[in-house]
Amino acid sequence: MADTSAQFDEIARQCTDLFSKKAIDYGTAWRILRLPSLTDQIYIKAQRIRSLQKTGVNKVGEGIIPEFIGIVNYSVMALIQLELGVAETMDELLPADEAIKLYTKYLNQAKELMMNKNHDYGEAWRKMRISSLTDIILMKLLRIKQIEDNQGKTLVSEGLDANYYDMINYAMFALIRLVIEGEK
Repeated sequence: MADTSAQFDEIARQCTDLFSKKAIDYGTAWRILRLPSLTDQIYIKAQRIRSLQKTGVNKVGEGIIPEFIGIVNYSVMALIQLELGVAETMDELLPADEAIKLYTKYLNQAKELMMNKNHDYGEAWRKMRISSLTDIILMKLLRIKQIEDNQGKTLVSEGLDANYYDMINYAMFALIRLVIEGEK
């Protein structure tokens, strides 16, 4: 049996590395994005993955791996925004090192959730098609959009944070299968 924890950590290092480099290059300008804007960014990435999976045609050059990494990173940004709120001024942007600490905190929480669910579900994700992981991410996005349209209120359902965590983990599953296991 594969070591899911170590595989998650390897992919997390790659995602964190990209997030860190972009935080140095661009700063934390993303802090001005409201949650629906982050949700839409994730939607664009998931929709592109689905299109590439369906057509097999890639005219931009980047494949689906960078898009799954983008889903992870934008989902973590959304969790940070849920905690801190939206920055309204330049003074509310974060230093890169502080953003990276928050990023790591939320990625670690996603891993903890994944390990707990993975125990209960018996690593069922390893038998799923990557296209199904994409579809589930898209479904989670539609749920998030509905919750956003309801001003964050739900009657019996999990909130925004749970859906962002789930998207992180489904994207991580896809990345483990694509990057570490070399699945096509």
